[in-house]
Amino acid sequence: RLKPPVSARVATFIWAAGTQCVAKGDHRKPKPGELAYHKGDILTIIDTSTKKGYYKAKHNTTGEEGLINSTNVREREALRVDPSLSLMPWFHGKISGPEAVSKLQPAEDGLYLVRESIRHPGDYVLCVSVSGEVIHYRVIYQDNKLTIDNTQYFYNLIDMIEFYSKNKGSIATTLLKPKQKHGTKSAELELSKTGWLLDITKLKLGESIGEGEFGAVYEGEYMGQRVAVKTIKCDVTAQAFMQETTVMTKLQHKNLVRLLGVILHKGLHIVTELMTKGNLVNFLRTRGRSVVNPVQLLHFALDVCEGMEYLESKKLVHRDLAARNVLVSDDSMAKVSDFGLTKVDSKVSDNVKLPVKWTAPEALKKEKFSTKSDVWSYGVLLWEIFSYGRQPYPKMSLKEVKERVEGGYRMEAPEDCPPGVYSLMKICWEQEPRRRPAFHKLREKLEREMGKCSPSPGSERRDGIRSASGC
Repeated sequence: RLKPPVSARVATFIWAAGTQCVAKGDHRKPKPGELAYHKGDILTIIDTSTKKGYYKAKHNTTGEEGLINSTNVREREALRVDPSLSLMPWFHGKISGPEAVSKLQPAEDGLYLVRESIRHPGDYVLCVSVSGEVIHYRVIYQDNKLTIDNTQYFYNLIDMIEFYSKNKGSIATTLLKPKQKHGTKSAELELSKTGWLLDITKLKLGESIGEGEFGAVYEGEYMGQRVAVKTIKCDVTAQAFMQETTVMTKLQHKNLVRLLGVILHKGLHIVTELMTKGNLVNFLRTRGRSVVNPVQLLHFALDVCEGMEYLESKKLVHRDLAARNVLVSDDSMAKVSDFGLTKVDSKVSDNVKLPVKWTAPEALKKEKFSTKSDVWSYGVLLWEIFSYGRQPYPKMSLKEVKERVEGGYRMEAPEDCPPGVYSLMKICWEQEPRRRPAFHKLREKLEREMGKCSPSPGSERRDGIRSASGC
């Protein structure tokens, strides 16, 4: 059998500019013009027209640029949406002690699982194999924390397992090997394999910049880069947020908040680029008409529209689009964030509270979500932008909003809102979803609206606020 020529056997990587790659190993002593990096570092290709087999790349954390050999890196993969992906693959739910013993066979020191107690509902049991026996440690819930020995306390099971995997503490042996529940995959392994798992030792947490229903958001620094860190300590909530993380690994656009990676330590930490000027609704409320003019409002509207057009092209539905979920960067660019409800499918999850004032009638009534329901929400967001952050449907209760919108009521134009922009709001609020425009059509209309304005010379972003003479 003839072997193919050498040139045919050498793998050729053809990656576009903007592709993110993961370093396969260390490159600590680069030649002149080459980029230095460590194994696991994330690099972004910025130029493909270099010498054969090489790309010019930028280090995602240090910001340094240089040549990289394509054989020394692999493309950073997106995580597949997979319901079997678990932050707690060692958690087996409500099973009996004898069942746990059976699952931990053949006996192996340090093999473990966690089950929910049948005898004490609400409590957990850590089951560990040691010296041919299985020891059952009752995990007691008290003062909003978990403990085995009333000495070490933990916020959640993930935190507890992490501790006893490194420290023997008061149990018979350190936890060495999880007994994975049938049908689950380890989220930690998948995150690591695909290049999205970050190192906790390289993160410096700063001050809290926000408190949400599910946890706090902190400003921080990761390997010299300023970041935002969303921390989720509750096991169940952290597992639910894997949905948001999975979606974010697929997204790369200038008008979407960029995911840098995930840290699993005392819960789940979602690390994103830091948006220094906060959310759009607060940005507008605290600056007002004297600082932000109509042209700048149009820029914000266009930024969000372009981000949503990208989601539309990926067949993803955001389902919680509102000015509070749009963040503003240092150079005053608006970026869509909070992808916790984003899904490919159209059905809402159980027990999810819908933001009534932003949600389309068909989504409220029949739980039918689509890009067209996002378009409805975008119309409300436009109203928020041009009212400088006012609450939509002012002085109306949620019940009243539901009834009146269903009956055909639509909000009046905000004060001094350009007629063309109000026309856009109204077509976003068409009762029939099919009559609402797609985001790419909305972008075209906004660009025409922008063309009617008379920007002053050099009306680009400057000092964090766009300069312009108005419409």
